[in-house]
Amino acid sequence: MRPLPIAIALSLALTAAVDAAEPPVDPQIAALAERIRALEANAQALQKQAADALAAAQAAQAELQQMKAAQQDAAVAAVSAVSSAGATGASANAFNPAIAVILNGLYENHSRDPVDYQRAGFPLVGEGRPGERGLQLGESELSFAANIDDKFYGQLTVTMENEDGETHTGIEEAYIETTALPEGFTARGGRFYSNIGYLNSHHTHTDYFSDRPLAYQAFLGNQYADDGVQLRWVAPTETYLEFGSEAFRGSGYPAEGSTHSGVGAKTFFMHAGGDLGIENSWLAGASLLHADSVDGEDGFSGRSNLFLFDFTWKWAPRGAFKDAGIVLRSEYFVDDRDGLVRDAEDPEALAEAWNGRRRGAYIEGLYRFSRTWDAGYRYDKLWAASSGPYASDFDP
Repeated sequence: MRPLPIAIALSLALTAAVDAAEPPVDPQIAALAERIRALEANAQALQKQAADALAAAQAAQAELQQMKAAQQDAAVAAVSAVSSAGATGASANAFNPAIAVILNGLYENHSRDPVDYQRAGFPLVGEGRPGERGLQLGESELSFAANIDDKFYGQLTVTMENEDGETHTGIEEAYIETTALPEGFTARGGRFYSNIGYLNSHHTHTDYFSDRPLAYQAFLGNQYADDGVQLRWVAPTETYLEFGSEAFRGSGYPAEGSTHSGVGAKTFFMHAGGDLGIENSWLAGASLLHADSVDGEDGFSGRSNLFLFDFTWKWAPRGAFKDAGIVLRSEYFVDDRDGLVRDAEDPEALAEAWNGRRRGAYIEGLYRFSRTWDAGYRYDKLWAASSGPYASDFDP
C-alpha cells in the first residue's frame, strides 16, 4: 500500500479539473474593469479638490465681508469728519450737474432791409422779426441741469446775444420741477417756456428751421416764457394723455403789465399721442393762453384769448428716426381780443376800442435721409382782422 503518492496524485487531478472548468477572462471586460477603477479614483480626487475649493471660497468670502465692513466703517468715519467740518463742502462735492453749451451760428440774407420790415395787420413785437443780414453768432446758451435730490430736478439756462454791437446776457429758464409726485402729477416753478402748442416749449436751436413760423412771431413775439408755476398730469393709459395748467406773472408778450396782483396770464393745455405700429407715431394738442395786458408792446390794453391747435405725424423705418424718416407738423392759431389800442409810437394819441379776431397757421414737412442731413419746407399764413386798428386788406 502507498497512500501518500495516491493522495498527491488525486489532489493534482482535482486542481487540474477545476482549472479546466473555469473559462478564460475576456480582455475587453478586463479593460472596462480597469477603466472603472480609474474613474472611481478620479472621482475621489475631484471630490477632494471640490471640497478644498469650497473651503477656500468660504475663507475668501469671509475675508471680503471683513474688508467691506472695514470700508463701511471708514466711509462712515469720513462722512462724519466732513459733516463736522461743514455741510457746505459736502454739498459742493456732491453736486455734479450736466452742462451744455449751444453756439448757434447762422447766415441771414433778406430781400428787404430788416430795419424797414413791416407786417400788415400784425405789429412787430418781441423777437418776432427778421434778424440782421450776414454772418452772426446768434443766440448762444449755457445750460446747467441736475437732480437736486430724489424729489426735485433743477435747470438753469443763460443766454448770450449780440444786439446793436452790444452783448446782452439774460436768464432764459430757471426752474425747479418735482420728480416723485404720486399718480402721474408733475409740478414746476420758476421761469420757463409755457407748454402751449408744440414748438413753444422747445428751445429755438432744436427747431427744424432757422426761424419760428409767422404765427409764433405775430402772436407770441416768437416764444412765450414767463415767471410762474405749472401743474400737469399724465394719465395711466396706453395712449399718451397729458393735461395741464399754468399761472404766470404776465410780464411777457402778449401778457404785459403783470396785472391781477401779478398773475396776468393763465394757460390750459392737453396733448394726446401714440404709436401706429412700429414705424408711425402721432401727437395732437389743444391749448389756451388767457392774458391781461396793460400798455403792451403793440399798444393793446385789455383781455386776449389765444387758442392753439397742433398736430404732428412722424414716420421712421423700423422706428429709428435718427437714421431716416419723415415729419409733418401743423399748428393753427386763433387770437380773440377785447380792449383798447393806443399807437405805441404816439402815447398821447387817443385809444381806439377794438374787439376782433386774427388767425394764423403753418404747415411744415421734413425728410431726414441721414443722421446729419435733413431737407424740409414750410408754408406760413396769417389772416389779419377785417376791422379795427389792426385791420388790413393784405394777409401776410
